[in-house]
Amino acid sequence: MNMELQELDALPQEILEATPETLHAILKKPTLVHLTGEKQQPVFISVLLHGNEPTGFLALQKLLKKYDQKTLPRSISIFFGNTEAAQYGLRRLDNQPDFNRVWPGTELEDCNETRLMQTIFDKIQARQPFASIDIHNNTGLNPHYACINKLDSPFLQLAALFGRLIVFFTRPEGVQSNAFAKICPAVTLECGRPGQQYGVEHAFEYLDSCLHLTELTDHPVASRDIAVYHTVAQVKIKENIHFGFDDPDAELLLDKDLEKLNFTEIQQGTRFGIVKDPNCQPLEVINENGQSVAEQFFKITDHELQNKRPTMPSMLTLDEKVIRQDCLCYLMEKIEI
Repeated sequence: MNMELQELDALPQEILEATPETLHAILKKPTLVHLTGEKQQPVFISVLLHGNEPTGFLALQKLLKKYDQKTLPRSISIFFGNTEAAQYGLRRLDNQPDFNRVWPGTELEDCNETRLMQTIFDKIQARQPFASIDIHNNTGLNPHYACINKLDSPFLQLAALFGRLIVFFTRPEGVQSNAFAKICPAVTLECGRPGQQYGVEHAFEYLDSCLHLTELTDHPVASRDIAVYHTVAQVKIKENIHFGFDDPDAELLLDKDLEKLNFTEIQQGTRFGIVKDPNCQPLEVINENGQSVAEQFFKITDHELQNKRPTMPSMLTLDEKVIRQDCLCYLMEKIEI
């Protein structure tokens, strides 16, 4: 993919009828589109940072069709992300980094993608954005929820507009929302599985509502109106571990109903799978300080991989490729605001 940024002040009309799979034929380069609205401060919207998560693009397309012949309530700037991977319905291509791990603050080495995202960040910062919205899907069985990287009232207001369920996290580094949280209220929307029309409608209504906001204030959000969970650890399967859901020879045989644990408060001793070698910890668990803490969260008892303390998982999926490219899950704890 050509990493030279294309910047436009008008929307190519073909985008209104494109699919995620055909978008790359229209936008052969990473593209940033600025559209003028009644309120000058723009909302920055990024879609398809993961090519297999189309809901954001479809919701944005619906929004653009609504305002095709009339003025937007507020200016917007749009980044169409990994259109190359979207052609094939993939999160990313094998030769690409994750487009939601390469924004300013990333721990990844300097590359074409990190330079591209820095350029986009600088251009949006110069426009003094009102808010930033990054739209995603889950591959596993998860409810709709909003993620934020700061617990300030404007961030909570922006998240609560999407729904009651809010996740606060500070890792992984290099995600879009964490970069833009330095300069404006920023949120990541998790809109359930791809292919669900409700997700498209929910994201569309949210975007439309955000364009009508006049301000995001420091007035606190009532604690009864939201449920906030803090991501305390990311769980990955070690690179050298052969895992699966059906392979009896796997070093880690994961339970097939694992994704049903998402957003469920699980007790100590809940089984995640079967380990062939009980002396080999197959997981790498990293806390928000970047420390390895697998022994704090998991144990192996009679070949069963179990959690050691009450927690709430999120983003568990049965998609082995996504697990390898991203992670097995995140672990959360509820916090009071």
